Amino acid sequence: MIRVGLGHDTHRLGPGNGLVLGGVTIPHQQMALGHSDADVLLHAITDALLGAAGLGDIGELFPDTDPANKGRDSAEMLRAALERVTDAGWQIVNLDCVIFAQRPKILPHRTAIRNRIAELLAIDVARVWIKAKTGEMVGPIGEEQAIAAECVVLIERE
Repeated sequence: MIRVGLGHDTHRLGPGNGLVLGGVTIPHQQMALGHSDADVLLHAITDALLGAAGLGDIGELFPDTDPANKGRDSAEMLRAALERVTDAGWQIVNLDCVIFAQRPKILPHRTAIRNRIAELLAIDVARVWIKAKTGEMVGPIGEEQAIAAECVVLIERE
């Protein structure tokens, strides 16, 4: 049996000293604003995994109304979701992600991000793909007011 999950996340941008994307800090004059560390990519992956397995979503597991989640490392959330998914008998086949950001350029950081995600998910890096799209200077993404990510994941159970 196979199942597909889709995850999405968006965060506002504000003054800061770097973006956390896929568990990697990328130098930038802005940072994503959120209750946790605001890693839009890991949040999208977490939701995609949970959705594929029919196990809820990131907001259910880690509500922003819970003070324990303030500043929480998104890698912890992803690991918890992965544990639920694997405990339910599912394995990751692959995931394909898109980061929507006008800046910074993601390509120079893609290898590090793919490697970190593969490490967090305990899968071969060949199963992880990352792409980036700008907002073409239009809307909140293009005007550098926001950053977003989407992820599609394929899981299987024998």
